[in-house]
Amino acid sequence: MNAAAGAAYEWLETGAEALAWMLAAIAGARQSIRLEMYMVRADAAGEQFLQALIEARRRGVRAQVLVDAVGSLGLPDSFWAPFRAAGGEFRWFNPVSLNRLSIRDHRKLLVCDQSPAFVGGVNIASEYLGDGVKVGWRDLGLVVRGPLAAELAAAFEEMFVGAAFRHPVFARLRASSRQKTVAAPEARLLLGGPGRNNPIKLWLRRDIERAQRVWIICSYFLPPWRIRRELARAARRGAQTRLILPGKSDVALSLLAGQSFYRRLLRAGVEIYEYQPQILHAKLFLIDGIVYAGSANLDTRGMNINYELLVRLSDPALARRGAEIFQRDLALCRRIELASWRKARTLLDRIKARLARFILARVDPYVARRQWKQAGEND
Repeated sequence: MNAAAGAAYEWLETGAEALAWMLAAIAGARQSIRLEMYMVRADAAGEQFLQALIEARRRGVRAQVLVDAVGSLGLPDSFWAPFRAAGGEFRWFNPVSLNRLSIRDHRKLLVCDQSPAFVGGVNIASEYLGDGVKVGWRDLGLVVRGPLAAELAAAFEEMFVGAAFRHPVFARLRASSRQKTVAAPEARLLLGGPGRNNPIKLWLRRDIERAQRVWIICSYFLPPWRIRRELARAARRGAQTRLILPGKSDVALSLLAGQSFYRRLLRAGVEIYEYQPQILHAKLFLIDGIVYAGSANLDTRGMNINYELLVRLSDPALARRGAEIFQRDLALCRRIELASWRKARTLLDRIKARLARFILARVDPYVARRQWKQAGEND
């Protein structure tokens, strides 16, 4: 853990560690709990969190929960009935409607008593209860304390108020893609959402443009062409550019789409590694001494469609530990070599990859743009 300018940052290095920390933070809350999740399952992990939230209400703690309606499509509304009965405040983000199905809240956030806070890729589900090597999905989280945690609390409140997508709060939610000023000089809070002026995308591209080291762990890889171009340029100018991508995925279409870029990136000198032991779900960006952590993937949804959250931290100690985590995962990867990759790829493999890329990079954004525009017209 490293403390700087009144804030402290601490890696949670596995899904199991992240879920255990979140449960402990909820148990220690005395005034307020703000929990925002893309996916919650009615399994052992979900039941643990439900009971922890109910116990918090019995202590008199205000508890607010926001869950994406599509990300948790299999979770019945009745799951939250005991929480509501205990006085908890629960909302579905963007309740399921065919004319705005594409607009989703992919953020994972917990803030207890204004501080501490959690950000990362971990959802509340039993597949995260493991080390990502022997069992469970590979994921990461980050503990945030201090001024940045307070800004995360404010970001939650804005989403909670606008969750139903109703006028007039929806109009404010439409403009929520931005960076927020934080009273800590090493930190930036980047809030992404539908639209072109996404600060996550802009800051990543800006940092990669001048980097000497770019190390990225990403579970869903379909980068916008400008970021793809900067990755290739970084490798060509001699920057060590390494990508750890999934060897196994819960979204087969995403895996295929990402592989459609391998050949051109490998030609540019980008090093590509596929994580082997388990499904990779972590998101970690190390660009020189800068750390990005949060919910966003380097894909079309993460950069252009979903509501996402990343923290950008210039913190040397955190970056050093992040590099150690990266190296540990790298040892569990298979390196993709250009010659063997080209030789192994059949015509059918290439067709499937390009079709997957077309669906995720063209069709999905087209549908999302139309639904976003219609939602604005109906506001």
